[in-house]
Amino acid sequence: MKALFWRDLRIAIRAGGGALTGILFYLAVAAVVPFAVGPDLKLLARIGPAMLWLGALLAVLLGLDRLFQADREDGSLDVMIMARERHFLTLTVIVKCLAHWVAAVLPLVIAAPFLGLIMNMEPLAIAATTLTLLIGTPAVIFIGALGAALAVSMPRGGLLVSVMILPLTIPVLIFGVSASYGAVTDNAAFLSPLLMLTANTLIAAIIGPLAAGYALKISTD
Repeated sequence: MKALFWRDLRIAIRAGGGALTGILFYLAVAAVVPFAVGPDLKLLARIGPAMLWLGALLAVLLGLDRLFQADREDGSLDVMIMARERHFLTLTVIVKCLAHWVAAVLPLVIAAPFLGLIMNMEPLAIAATTLTLLIGTPAVIFIGALGAALAVSMPRGGLLVSVMILPLTIPVLIFGVSASYGAVTDNAAFLSPLLMLTANTLIAAIIGPLAAGYALKISTD
């Protein structure tokens, strides 16, 4: 599993800047929003957490179709599916999701504080939004693994993956944005949505790889 993690990490870095593409998309969202909102800095700060979360969510969805594509092209996916160990495929999906998160999503989380400054957000709001992204984005990857597994046999399944997965990530988006607002709003809760966001990630980490493993077996039959 350790060798698979480092292998996927190297492939993700060599495969042409999935992380760079996500960061550029994220930066584009943060740069365009101030032009759309106008010179109202208070409004910009108020919608900042929602815009950062929405931009991160869309940037993550951009690269999900590549999660199993390289393994299918070199034939290693068939070897993983034919493994005799019952839970080997599920563990493989988990490791691949973690490697993809480190390579393509963690840079977005690191870039979030800098983009929060563009949004004129308060330091506490920036810290809260970054924390929720750190906790919530793995859930998007684990959920997205199911869509990537269903579309692995399609040459260009990127749009299909995004369409299938986006509705399933709405709870993650709601709790992430709610926790970000709760950190800076007097009458809003912070801990409750943060715990719900954590629960979503833990549930997705269990159900997502199991469903993705089953989908891989079906899609390659």
